[in-house]
Amino acid sequence: MTKLRNLVGDRVRDIRKAKGLTQQKLAELSNLDDAYIGSVERGERNFSIDSLEKIVAALKVQPSEFFQNYDKQNEIEAAQRAAVDEYIVAVSGLSIKQIEAMMRIVKEVSGALE
Repeated sequence: MTKLRNLVGDRVRDIRKAKGLTQQKLAELSNLDDAYIGSVERGERNFSIDSLEKIVAALKVQPSEFFQNYDKQNEIEAAQRAAVDEYIVAVSGLSIKQIEAMMRIVKEVSGALE
């Protein structure tokens, strides 16, 4: 089970960093200790579902986003995962119209890179 625990810890760290949060701030938002957050991120802690629920809520992500298959298999996939995390942060709090504009921009830039 350590592999899943490490995967969850990596996702917590990746999303936390993408949102510009420190371990201390995430601990504060989730009502957990910052040392606890650190041990979860390192895969050292056998955390409860209740604690994970607090962390996911504090990160303001849906469990489905949190548990997408993001195994670090190679550099490209790791970069793609980081980009997705950054995009989620960038669009959170935007209106539908703003999100649509952001999608058009991303498509335009992506097409220019081909």
